[in-house]
This record gives sequence, structure tokens and C-alpha cells, in this order.
Amino acid sequence: MTTKLIQNCGKCGLCLSVCPVYKILKQEQASPRAKLQLIKAYDNDALVSSPLLKEIVSKCLMCGSCAANCPSGINHYSKFMEMRKKMVEAQGETPAIKSLIYLLARGYRLKFGAGLAKTGQKFVPDNFAKTIKLGNIPLKNFPKLNSIPLRKANDEIIFPYKKQIGIVVYFTGCATNYLYDDTGFACIEILKHMGYKIIIPKDQTCCSIPLLFHGAADKAFKNITTNINALKNHDADAILVDCSTCGEALKNEYPQMLENQGKDPSLANKIASKVMDALSFIDQNFDRLEFDSNVMDKISVTYHAPCHTKNSFGSHVIAEKLLSKLPFINYKRALDVDECCGGGGTFFYEYPEISKKMVDKKIENAKAVQASLWLTDCPVCRMNLAGNLDMDDRLPVLHPLTLIHSALKQI
Repeated sequence: MTTKLIQNCGKCGLCLSVCPVYKILKQEQASPRAKLQLIKAYDNDALVSSPLLKEIVSKCLMCGSCAANCPSGINHYSKFMEMRKKMVEAQGETPAIKSLIYLLARGYRLKFGAGLAKTGQKFVPDNFAKTIKLGNIPLKNFPKLNSIPLRKANDEIIFPYKKQIGIVVYFTGCATNYLYDDTGFACIEILKHMGYKIIIPKDQTCCSIPLLFHGAADKAFKNITTNINALKNHDADAILVDCSTCGEALKNEYPQMLENQGKDPSLANKIASKVMDALSFIDQNFDRLEFDSNVMDKISVTYHAPCHTKNSFGSHVIAEKLLSKLPFINYKRALDVDECCGGGGTFFYEYPEISKKMVDKKIENAKAVQASLWLTDCPVCRMNLAGNLDMDDRLPVLHPLTLIHSALKQI
């Protein structure tokens, strides 16, 4: 992304109307167009680095709404990541974010850290868990770590229940591997049910989006290379993700990052061409699903469309259509179905007051439709939504894959 593209900004203000942070703060400096002008000034040596400048650039959910709706075609997303890297180099980073980057930058560190965290969860006193918050989420509301990481609990190659019709590679991501194995097991079972052979590369690692968001592009390249090597040699019909943020990395960021570094992006582009979100893949293969005829009662559900599902894949519409045609579901559309929940990776931790206003509105509108389940296909959104619900709300938050799997006919 060049400075010339920033100069193409017409300051029309369309980005203000879609920016979740601006909608809350109503401050010009919080708008995407203001950030672009500040970045332009910094690049032209008309503005020096400062803690305030770093905060302004960081106070962004990286949802991609501004880029997706920009009439000038400006890629705010890439420009904001570049600027974050410069600000971290100039101003440093908080200890908590440094620790996160350290863990995510190497697979073995993350595995070790998850093991320690799982042990630690067993010894956290109830009173402590009830009173302490991480960002806007009470500690007691955080999900428990998987008893066994998903990739360790499954073979690298999994065969279908019936005649094989194709091969898919499953990129599980960190959250499904360590936190939400119900999503992973459901995805595997659905694919087996449809007749697909599944490959789960054991050497895949963090997609690197958290590292890129926090200005650690240099550390991210190790992960990017690892994942490209893990995915490049599989002759599969599709590379599936259950998290659209991981999909954004594989589909868009990897080729762009390599190209920006003057490296050959051909392998990354080949991988990107096969990346697909799991719900869209299921929708394409809907006729291969056989549902249990004993599941008679329809369950009322509502849906939250994650930002990357909407802005990177444009598959939120497909997800809603899929939910509407499932025979065991009564889909109730929330008023703000595709509005940001305020999770944004670590945004809920770094800017809890802003995030809380967003998520509380989401919860209010979800409860208004009187659904029994709240579905979303992003693990951070799931964590943020569920983490801010009261126990009395009785509105479980799940990935749609889990519900679909629960209604399948046994083979």
C-alpha cells in the first residue's frame, strides 16, 4: 500500500458510517479517514511518534468495514497494520500484549502456555474468578481449555463414513484447537457424514492475525511460512476454516504480505484460491446432509455475523440463508445481526469501556427476538458475547457447526 493511495482518500465520510468505534465515540480522531490523514502526516515527517498517536491508531477493531465500503478502494486494513508496526517500534508494547505475541509466535510456546493455563484454571478460587475481569469479561465467564488440544485428539487423516467424494484440508486455528473443540469435532463429523476425507495438518500454527494486528509482522513471518508449508502440498478440493479471521489471513493477508516483502506469492495465492469458510462449504453441499427424522421440534436461534465473515468473505448472507433452510431451526433475525460485537481480537481487553457498549447493545437486540440459542462463526465473538451474558440470560452461544452436527442422522 503506497502513500499515493492514501492521497486518494476523498474524505467523503462513508467510513464513519460503518466504523464501530466511531459510532460509539463520535470523535473525528476515531474515524478511519482521520487515521489515514495522521498516517500520511507521519509518513511525510509532518508528525512525530507519540503515545497518543499509537493509541489513536490502536483504537481500532480491525474489522475491515472501512476498506470494504471505501469508494476509493483504499486498503485501510493493510495501512493500519503497517502503522501499528511503526508505533510499536517507536513506543513499545504493554507486557500483556508482549506475552501474547511471544506465545503466538511459536507453536510449541502456545502449546506449553495452554497447558499451564489449563492447570491454572483448576486452582483459581471461585471468589477471585467472580470478581476479576479481563477487559470487559469476568474471569468466571471465560471458556475452559480443551482437555486435549483438538489436533492432538484427532488423526492427521480422517476418512468419511461413506463413499469418498472428495478431500478437504481443515485449518483449525488456535481457538478451536485449544478452547472450542465442540466446533472442531462438529466440523469433522459433518464432513465425514458428507463423504469427505479430511486432512488436519499437525504442523499448522497460529494464523498470525493477532501478531499482525499488534505490529509484530517480523514475528508473524515465521508462522506464515510454517502454515504455507503445512498447506501447500495437499491436493484438496478446499481448505476450510471455521473462523473467518483465520480465513482472512490465509486468503488475503498471506499473499499481500509476501508481495510487500518482495517474495514470491505464488504458493500463497494457490492456497488462497482454495480457502473457504466451513458454512459456505456446507451450503454448497447441502444435499449431502441427512437429518435425523426424530428431530421434530424446531429450535429458535438468532445469529451474529462476525466482521471478517461479512467483510472478508461476504458469507454472512450465505450463513443466514443456510440457517433459514435447516429443517430443525426457526431463525429469528436480530436487528443488528451484522454489527460488530466489540471483541476484535484483544480489543475487548484493551478498550473494555468501548467494547462493553457495543456488546451490551448486541445482547439487548439478541434477547429481544426471544431465541433459545445465539450462533456465531468467530471464536472471539463467541467469547465476547457469552462472556458478557448474565447467567440468568440463558442464551447459550455456539458455532452453527455444533447445532448442525447435533441434528444429523447417524450413519
